[in-house]
Amino acid sequence: MYNNRNTQAESAHFIKWVKIDWDAVPAASYVREIPALHSLPITFWSNVIFFVGENGTGKSTLLEAMAVAYGLNPEGGSRNYRFATRDTHASLHEAIHMGRDPLQPWGTFFLRAESFYNVATASEAYESRYRDKTRTLHQLSHGEAFLATVQEDFRENGLYFLDEPEAALSVSRQLTLLYEFDRLAAHGTQLVVATHSPVLMALPGAQILNFSENGIEEISYEDTEAFQTMDLFIRDRDRLLDRLLA
Repeated sequence: MYNNRNTQAESAHFIKWVKIDWDAVPAASYVREIPALHSLPITFWSNVIFFVGENGTGKSTLLEAMAVAYGLNPEGGSRNYRFATRDTHASLHEAIHMGRDPLQPWGTFFLRAESFYNVATASEAYESRYRDKTRTLHQLSHGEAFLATVQEDFRENGLYFLDEPEAALSVSRQLTLLYEFDRLAAHGTQLVVATHSPVLMALPGAQILNFSENGIEEISYEDTEAFQTMDLFIRDRDRLLDRLLA
C-alpha cells in the first residue's frame, strides 16, 4: 500500500494544481454554467486523485480538459493516438493551466469507458504498425480489454487520466483495478480518476474531491454520497426498496 498523505505531500507530483483562465473561455460556452468549476484552483497532494459527485457536476469535463491540455487525444489513448470519430469535447483545455513538475512522466494515457472501442481499434493498429505485433483487445470482453490496457500500458512513474473506469468492470474486477492503482502509485505514478465507484474511491491515501453545486471540496471516503448510498442499501436494503418502489 502506498504512503499516506503526510509522505505524499513531501513528494513530487506531475500535476500539482489546476486552474481555469475564465477570460479564455467563450462567453457562450456551457462550461460557464457548471458551478463546481468556478471554485478552481484546486491543489493535488496525492498520487491518486478521485473526482466524485453526481452526474453533470463537471467531473468528466475537467478531467477531459486536463488530459487534452497535457497533449492527449480527446477520445482517449496516448500522445501517439490521433484518431477522431466526432468532435464533441469542449474547448476548456485552451483555458486550463496546470502546475507541472519539471520531470516528465514515463508514460501518459487517457482512458475513458465511452470511447474505449475506438481506442482498442487504434491500439491494435498501432501495435501492428510500430511494434510488429497485434494485440487482440477486440477478442476480449469490454471489461477484460479495459483492465488489460491498464495492466499492460500503464507504467511506473507515469501520469494517467481515467474517466469512469468502473463502467466496464464487475465489482471483483474493480478490486483488481484498485490493486493496480495502489501498485502504480507506490512506484511514482499519478492517476486522476473521475468515478462513481465506492470500491475504487476506498483506496487508502487517495485524495477525494467532491464536485457539487457548492463547488469542489475535499472530503473523506465516508462522506461521499457513493459510500453512504451503498452503505444504506447493504444495511437496510428491504426498507430502502420498499420506499423506492412504493
